[in-house]
Amino acid sequence: MNGEQSAWRDVWSGVPQGSVLGPVLFLIYINDIDLGITNWILKFADDTKIFGKVTDQASRDTLQEDLMKLYNWSQDWQMDFNVDKCKVMHIGRNNPEYKYLMNSNVLQEVKQEKDLGIMITSDLKSFSQVTEAYK
Repeated sequence: MNGEQSAWRDVWSGVPQGSVLGPVLFLIYINDIDLGITNWILKFADDTKIFGKVTDQASRDTLQEDLMKLYNWSQDWQMDFNVDKCKVMHIGRNNPEYKYLMNSNVLQEVKQEKDLGIMITSDLKSFSQVTEAYK
């Protein structure tokens, strides 16, 4: 390079979709998303799920704090969650069905949701999945 130094340049776009390095770089980028999270968290590609056993106000508050930590992480790393797509599913007969917030928005509650091609219902019965597969 004849003694020349490289200059910093602005980057206006990310890794092209479908590239070989894209998934690896994404995983490296989100690797620390679960630091400080008390409840269980699952990550698959760009999908994140957080779940835990909620039986009282204290366990509800812990889950709510974890949601705030996730939201704050997304703000710090400029990787915003689409809060309109974030949902809550209450499972269990004795579930107190508390409300949860992200960025001051009450999360939508659902009784069923399709996840990776599988229909999950709040009663954990397979009827919806079987009906969907039959169609």
